[in-house]
Amino acid sequence: AIVTTHDLETIPLAARSFANIAYLAPGTEPVEPSDPTKARITAVSSGGSSGLNMEISIDGADNSDDYIGGFLQNVSPDAIQEFAVRTAQENADTSRTTGASVVLSTKRGTDAFHGDEAFYGRASALNARFPIENPAPNPKQPFSRQNYVSTLGGPLMPGKAWFFASLEAVNEHASIAYSPANQAQFAALAQLASDGLIPGVTSIPVPNSVGVPFRDYLGLLRLDWAQNNRSQWLLRTGVDNYTTENAFVQQGALPSTGATSHNNYLNLVLSNQFAIRPDWLASTLFGAGGLHLTEARNSQLGFALAFPFTATSNTVSGLETFGDNQFITAITAFPVLRNQEKYQFRFDVRHDSGRHASTVGINFIHEPVMGGALAATQESLVSFPQDPIDYLANPAQFTADYAAGSSITPAGDGNFSQNVQRLGVYAEDVWRVTPQINLSYGLRWDTTYGLFMASGRSQATNPALLTLRALSIPLIDGIPHDYRGQVAPRLGLVYSPDSLPNTVFRAGFGLFYNDLAQNGWVSAFQAVNSANSGPCVNPGDSGCVPSGAVIDPKYKTPYAIHVTGGMQHAFNSHWMLSADYIHQQGNHAYRRYQYQAGSTLFSPLFPPDIADQQANVPNITVFRSDNRSSYNAFLIHLQGELGDRLNFVANYTFSKAQTYGCILGELFDYVNGVCNPLRPFEKGDYGPSGEDVPHRLVLAGTMRLPGGLVASTITQAESARPFTLTTATNDNRAVVNGKQLSLDDLRGTPYIQSDIRFTRPISFHDRWSLAPFVELFNIFNRNNPGANYVTNIAALPVPQSELQGGNVTDVCGNADCSSLTPITSLNQLRVPAGALGDFFGPGTTVGIPFAAQIGVRASF
Repeated sequence: AIVTTHDLETIPLAARSFANIAYLAPGTEPVEPSDPTKARITAVSSGGSSGLNMEISIDGADNSDDYIGGFLQNVSPDAIQEFAVRTAQENADTSRTTGASVVLSTKRGTDAFHGDEAFYGRASALNARFPIENPAPNPKQPFSRQNYVSTLGGPLMPGKAWFFASLEAVNEHASIAYSPANQAQFAALAQLASDGLIPGVTSIPVPNSVGVPFRDYLGLLRLDWAQNNRSQWLLRTGVDNYTTENAFVQQGALPSTGATSHNNYLNLVLSNQFAIRPDWLASTLFGAGGLHLTEARNSQLGFALAFPFTATSNTVSGLETFGDNQFITAITAFPVLRNQEKYQFRFDVRHDSGRHASTVGINFIHEPVMGGALAATQESLVSFPQDPIDYLANPAQFTADYAAGSSITPAGDGNFSQNVQRLGVYAEDVWRVTPQINLSYGLRWDTTYGLFMASGRSQATNPALLTLRALSIPLIDGIPHDYRGQVAPRLGLVYSPDSLPNTVFRAGFGLFYNDLAQNGWVSAFQAVNSANSGPCVNPGDSGCVPSGAVIDPKYKTPYAIHVTGGMQHAFNSHWMLSADYIHQQGNHAYRRYQYQAGSTLFSPLFPPDIADQQANVPNITVFRSDNRSSYNAFLIHLQGELGDRLNFVANYTFSKAQTYGCILGELFDYVNGVCNPLRPFEKGDYGPSGEDVPHRLVLAGTMRLPGGLVASTITQAESARPFTLTTATNDNRAVVNGKQLSLDDLRGTPYIQSDIRFTRPISFHDRWSLAPFVELFNIFNRNNPGANYVTNIAALPVPQSELQGGNVTDVCGNADCSSLTPITSLNQLRVPAGALGDFFGPGTTVGIPFAAQIGVRASF
């Protein structure tokens, strides 16, 4: 699908993110922002993944984040000319994706001066109350946001050189209003502190809400130069600078767990297109970019307290209720510092000859800096089996659980650093076999250099690997190496029969490789920082470690097989219908195997009993590239218009996305866990991905009403996504009524949201116009918690004795759990999480309540 400037200016965008409107492409779906290091960059899901496995380019330059995945640079929608969303079957010139590709082009200047000035404003008075997280009679949570947009383009030398500049400033005052239930828990925690039960803390302030101010500046400058009729130049630079206060604070966590996040990203692109001859075109591109992020924590107490009511989701960082936040979740660890530099050189040559159009190219990316740091100060995390209210009546139990639940994280070296190079070469030919048949065939080869080097060291110095060898444990043998087998054929066929001149049939096949983001296994890269701590040849040597992480030497680059087939029919010049089938088979995605001493990991040097093994054998995490997944989808796309009054797009997707995962799997995203490392492919561990949406419908369009009024809308409806109830320790699926839950026993709420925009353009003379507008989001004020339900069974009202016994059969009927109700339906365990907002910025699958936005745009 091609999304144009007109779409970006007319379709209501709840988060002012260009990714929001990518949903006009069939086969895409919204996902929550999942990157705390690049706020407000909304990913676009395709193929049942989270969207972090995409290839993204801006003006031909690579814009993919290689540490966390997804978009690297945020761009104001007013600076975008158009972008193409390709959900499958990309050409051979596209690399580093196992899913979709987004190709974005920025606006350019012309011989006529042109520009826009726009203002968008929202306030709590224009928003409906969120009854679950902010119910009456609590004061309504404060909120305001203003977007200021300015663009200007025109000639530097008419007919020769042009410029375009844009600036968008975002001034937001969001907040988190604590629910009455959480306020009661915080008040109980404050009482425990005032009673002297929390060492070093005598009081804990409990606010009604916490402000989350956000400031963002998006700037872009582009210069175009027509050197002559054979050579065209482009120079563009962009910047994204933002600050978020109280980042990471969520509904179940106090402000001490937050941080001030500051991100600064700058990039530059220089490209040239040169016509060697009329039938030969050469394209050269140089790109450079740098990212610097810091996270300054609100608290430096040296400890944190974690209670069950806080652990509402595996995808947020709110494991800690009070105290320091180490930013470690059940999925991954988020950095407190990030630095990244990327330099790109790309050269392509195209030759048109008769019925052939051939292209060859090379793409080289050099990332001398891809590093940062995770929190590594010494801290104690105290995990409690009960909530603060439960301890008020039994303070002695609080003291006992405080001592029993404390785990010390020793001080360490949290730094990680890589120097990576990526090389890709390709050749492709489009052959017009007959007037009715086009055949596209190509071959691509990619490889990466230095993927497993960290801080200048290889995994051969990993202390965990040396410890395994010293203990004679044959868990892995050797170290991983860069994979050179990324040979990717691409094939496409288009057929238009003479008997059906307005109908096209198409089919394709391709392999797509992509080294996934590094954050999932960053602990293995950090491990080599302590490579010089001492020798580890014999058990007990100073360099041997009690726990660690290693990467399997049989590493292969993850890849996906795409098989597609479909047809497209134009009824006339105004109406078009297409139907397509997509199959994507994923192979070699990352997985985490966690081996426990005395349970799944043994050394022959010590007696086989659990006590001896745990005393001498480490707990080891092994990262392997052996996961499998599949995505099958049937897509229908209808596009039409009725004169100049109405134009619209309708997409329907029927799909199924499945993968292996212990708790909840993702396709080509974070490192999926394995429940039992000795049986990694158990039948029960294969199920829907977190983005599995069987049915999805999107309607978008613009209608011109009497009186010059223009209405535009985007309406989305999709079936519920899965979530999984975990054990209290978040390491496996919960057991209910004697049966371990599957990956598809529980689903959230179907998502339905309709947004609409009304504007009345007013023209002045020939070139000036003024367009005041009103945008209404979630006009039916539907509660859209999505899959954001309580996922830790210990955070639900169930008996403690059943939790400790590992089999939950009842739910509590009152506060002290003296009354029990047998579980006869899993729906009794479906409880929306306390905070229905998202973690890193305005959400997409967790819909906002009704909200209105007013604004005005002046254009010339």
